[in-house]
Amino acid sequence: MSRSVTIIKTGPQALVQDLGRPGNAHLGVPPSGAVDPHSLTLANRLVGNDERAAGLELLLGGLTLRAGASCTVAVTGPPAEVRVDGRLADSHHPVHLKQGEVLTVGTPHTGLRTYLAISGGIDVPEELGSRSTDLLSGIGPDPVRDDDVLNLGTPGTAIGADVVPPHQAPHTLVVPILLGPRDDWFDDAKTQLRQGSWTVSDRSNRVGARLSGTKLNRRDGEIPSEGMITGSVQVPPDGQPVVFLNDHPTTGGYPVIGVVDRDYLRFLGQARPGTRVRFRPAG
Repeated sequence: MSRSVTIIKTGPQALVQDLGRPGNAHLGVPPSGAVDPHSLTLANRLVGNDERAAGLELLLGGLTLRAGASCTVAVTGPPAEVRVDGRLADSHHPVHLKQGEVLTVGTPHTGLRTYLAISGGIDVPEELGSRSTDLLSGIGPDPVRDDDVLNLGTPGTAIGADVVPPHQAPHTLVVPILLGPRDDWFDDAKTQLRQGSWTVSDRSNRVGARLSGTKLNRRDGEIPSEGMITGSVQVPPDGQPVVFLNDHPTTGGYPVIGVVDRDYLRFLGQARPGTRVRFRPAG
């Protein structure tokens, strides 16, 4: 009998994500993958999966599913209420579901995205070596919908980790940034970044974290389109920076004042609108 789960309710947004498809920028394809890969790999370890297995990235929780077969699940990311057939269960801990039992994931108390791993992983076709949904290019599976049936792979033999503390999304982020390549388009870029203050805009998504606040003074005009990497801080004419996340375009025509340390991108991906952001230029 094939193993599967049935989605009863997706919540605001549920996407199949693994660790992405890096290395395809020459094809115009973003890396995609989990915005908070640390949380996804942790969830996979908890259920005994390979860290690269596909799970579900849930925007503000709200997911309900029914197990079509016995399986182990884990919910990670910011702390969120987890219930099995109405009974309270733990996040950041392996939870066993019997066939027919219903799992509900609540809205996280902080942050934006929780991650659900299921033993065996979500078994959808790979595209360019990844099962991730890319919202910008449309590569990968469609966003999960109510009543979808998701097939699961064969459970691994690894023994899952036990229990780990949940991640608390901070109210203020201090983000390291390496200047360049177009910092010469700005008057004293380092000082502007160090002294500025921003909040995360409600227009942010998997393409980029849009920031609102101090206007960065830059030269007028645009540059010829050039390659963009994840973490690039692009500054359009209005002077409000955008930090490119996993589904970013691979080229752009606005100057990049700097690049955010990759280890900090997951915090920006978890930042709710209104979260304060400061930059800490290197050097």
